[in-house]
Amino acid sequence: MLKLEGVLPAVRSMKEFEKVLKSPHENIIYLETRLSQLKNIANYTRKMGKKIIMHVDLIQGIKVDEYGLEYIINDVKVDGIISTRTNVISIAKKYKITVIQRLFALDSHALEHNLRLINNIQPDYIEVLPGVVPGILKEINDETGIPLIAGGLIRTEEDIQNALNGGAIAVTTSNEKLW
Repeated sequence: MLKLEGVLPAVRSMKEFEKVLKSPHENIIYLETRLSQLKNIANYTRKMGKKIIMHVDLIQGIKVDEYGLEYIINDVKVDGIISTRTNVISIAKKYKITVIQRLFALDSHALEHNLRLINNIQPDYIEVLPGVVPGILKEINDETGIPLIAGGLIRTEEDIQNALNGGAIAVTTSNEKLW
């Protein structure tokens, strides 16, 4: 399992991709890509000595089922995946890679429902969006005991510090200035 901490750059475009590869960050999260780009992105990322965490729900051109995950994990060779879908998390855990369950804390009902699912599946990490609500981060951490990553609406250094103080071990952001 990858050790995730501090700021984790989340890349959405090729321009950001080139920039983050030159950064000192070891782990890179790829949020959006296309099937035709997967292998090239992964190969170049590995060549630069970095680890690949792919948000599999956002890959255009691939169905994320058992066979799609088999391709992403065995052929593309990612180090970890992110998904909002519990069935994807459950399948990915069988492959012994880092598995991050993305949770949207929209309201109390959604939070309770997601916590029940997460407690059954036990991902390696939980990414909570929005990540700017430290009280919710603490509640989720207390309920699950699973390391938390805060993401979404992270716009300032203060947001990062508040999330870390609220119990997150890491923060994802696509804001290049915070990388």
